[in-house]
Amino acid sequence: PLKERYESYVGRLNPEDRKIYDDFYQPIIDDFYKKNPQGKELAEWKYQRYMRDYAKVVKSLDENVGRVLDYLKEKGMLDNTLVVYTSDQGFYMGEHGWFDKRFMYEESMHTPLIMHLPKDFKAKGEITQMVQNIDYAPTFLELAGAPIPEDIQGVSLVPLLKGEKPADWRKSLYYHFYEFPAEHMVKRHYGVRTDRYKLIHFYNDIDEWELYDLKEDPTEMHNLYGQPGYEKITEDLKAELVKLQTQYKDPIEQKLQQAKEAAAPAEK
Repeated sequence: PLKERYESYVGRLNPEDRKIYDDFYQPIIDDFYKKNPQGKELAEWKYQRYMRDYAKVVKSLDENVGRVLDYLKEKGMLDNTLVVYTSDQGFYMGEHGWFDKRFMYEESMHTPLIMHLPKDFKAKGEITQMVQNIDYAPTFLELAGAPIPEDIQGVSLVPLLKGEKPADWRKSLYYHFYEFPAEHMVKRHYGVRTDRYKLIHFYNDIDEWELYDLKEDPTEMHNLYGQPGYEKITEDLKAELVKLQTQYKDPIEQKLQQAKEAAAPAEK
């Protein structure tokens, strides 16, 4: 299946682009089979090849963002345009012993977000408030003068872009990954992150909790869950977790409780 998927991807290239692709990769493929790396050498080869290709893709994106900005400037539209540079989640390159991007740890929970603002907006430098990708749609709709549907879960970033500091801005973030078992094989988990703490619950075929103090332990190497002195913090975070699950209409906590009760032996 993986080979078929790969062939379907490259099969979309037109003959000219396919020739460029094959001319570049065929010598690499031939060299790989000739050397036939094994074990650690194979793992290192795969890692280097993957990261080199990834870096080249990012470089091409950077170059084309530059082309867009040059065009807007040339046409006199740059000061009247919101330019948003963002991406998928962050990527592991060995942190926590992982690769990919599906865990709730900081490396993958963070998403790049850079904005070039229209001339009438005052925000400069770093915006420290918590924002999410669900905020993009209401932001764009408000700037376009379009109504924001009531069922949109995000919040418009326009006040922040104007340099305002709303007192009622969100104080926590919710995360839930539930694609397991599947291709990437990351255990199902959900959690809450505040400005200082993060609480994660791995569930489904396991039941494990993790608590991190992001101020004292920014690399999240010391699980504080169940440690003396963190009872109140854990209680508050669990309450915040339920609040966010209710807000975002994620009934997972109730489902887990129902499953737990159904599995418990009946009292005599």
